[in-house]
Amino acid sequence: MSTTKDTRQFSNQLRETNRRFLPGETHPEKPLHVAFVLLEHFSMMAFTAAVDALVTANLVRTVPLFSYQTVGLESTQVKSDLGIEISTGTRLFELQNDTQQHYDMLIICGGYRCSIEIHTGLNDYLKCLNKSQIILGGLWNGAIALAQAGLMDDIQCAIHPENHAFIKEKYPKVNVSDQIFVTDSNRISCAGPNSALEMMLKIIERLQGKDIVRAIREILSCDQLAENSNNRLTQLSDKTELPESLRELIQLMNANIEEPLSVEELCNFVGVSRRQAERLFQNHLETSPSKYYLELRITQARRLLLQTSHSITDIALACGFVSSSHFSNCYKDYFGIAPTFAREQHRQ
Repeated sequence: MSTTKDTRQFSNQLRETNRRFLPGETHPEKPLHVAFVLLEHFSMMAFTAAVDALVTANLVRTVPLFSYQTVGLESTQVKSDLGIEISTGTRLFELQNDTQQHYDMLIICGGYRCSIEIHTGLNDYLKCLNKSQIILGGLWNGAIALAQAGLMDDIQCAIHPENHAFIKEKYPKVNVSDQIFVTDSNRISCAGPNSALEMMLKIIERLQGKDIVRAIREILSCDQLAENSNNRLTQLSDKTELPESLRELIQLMNANIEEPLSVEELCNFVGVSRRQAERLFQNHLETSPSKYYLELRITQARRLLLQTSHSITDIALACGFVSSSHFSNCYKDYFGIAPTFAREQHRQ
């Protein structure tokens, strides 16, 4: 079943939420490949945060943007800081000798108990990469290996505070930063687990654009604490940078998916005029209240369609559409394919 060429466009706020399911994406020549060198006692949390950013980037696209592999120094079994052994895909000397292997980014994963002694094999290999254009990085104190190879001279470097004095004393040419992460040219570094995610999001933004990072954040940051959230999952209506009346309008829309309110009813509940509401949505979300409301409902319908076995009619009614045919037409307008075929494709 082919998709239609002329589909309705989601507004910016909801486009990335639905990006994976939209038609028309072209396949890149090849995914960007990342190699993670795992040091003994590496921080599992920092490593998984970095990998999670890459994997989630692939999930919000119809085509993979990144691939990755893990590398051990001496063995294919590396013990993390949690005492859990991780099986790596290859060892350092195999990576060095594989002339067919290409990667765009190499990141050394350190941790609180990782050795800061020079590893000869890694040091020699990094020096060979000095003139390459690949991105080199370090998690936690992984950047120490880059400094030992002379690859951080005159470059800003973020590293765990425990290692600041060591770096300043042993490698004075390195500009130790008080930032939690730094992306300086083709060198990237971070101080710990939380900043590992932020560092990777920053480099993904540089390589793939802001839109994909917005989509990744929507998935990974849903459980961040918001002001006065009482430990609730965060939503757009929790964003304090938006005007209170706009947040109230969005909250009402989210609470009334099955039986949608009219724009006039929404405005009466919040105490703003229709003109004010339209101005709020246009200025902050670059769309209209009615279009945003429809996109909220079609997004909810897409989730039910692909995650449940409910009938098309039941989904249409649950998301405020007057009939299954109306829902099907709206779904096809946005996603370029009828709901029935979308469900079949998803299952396959």
